[in-house]
Amino acid sequence: MAKGYGRMPGGKKNQGGMMAQVQAMQQQMEIIQAQLAEETVTASAGGGVVKVTMTGQQHCRAVEIDPALLEDGDVEMLQDLVVSAINLAQEKATQLANERMGPLAGGLAGMGLGF
Repeated sequence: MAKGYGRMPGGKKNQGGMMAQVQAMQQQMEIIQAQLAEETVTASAGGGVVKVTMTGQQHCRAVEIDPALLEDGDVEMLQDLVVSAINLAQEKATQLANERMGPLAGGLAGMGLGF
């Protein structure tokens, strides 16, 4: 086996610094995840007759339906609008999470731990 196989440059000293960085990033990630649980995004469909509010962790908080939409009695259209609004809200929530977590992912890549 080659001399130094499986070791990182700098030895244990470098590993300790990397572990501290990983722990700091874990703490930052936990903070961001807690913030995402509280932050919300709202998406609408049908010109705003159906609105869905979702957290940054993609948990649905609210669905609002304009009562005027119910007067038509078109259940299929209502269902389609709800699905559309949910999908749009989910996309927004994913985008929000990516924006918040992006700097951490860059930090992992810089340490050779990119995913």
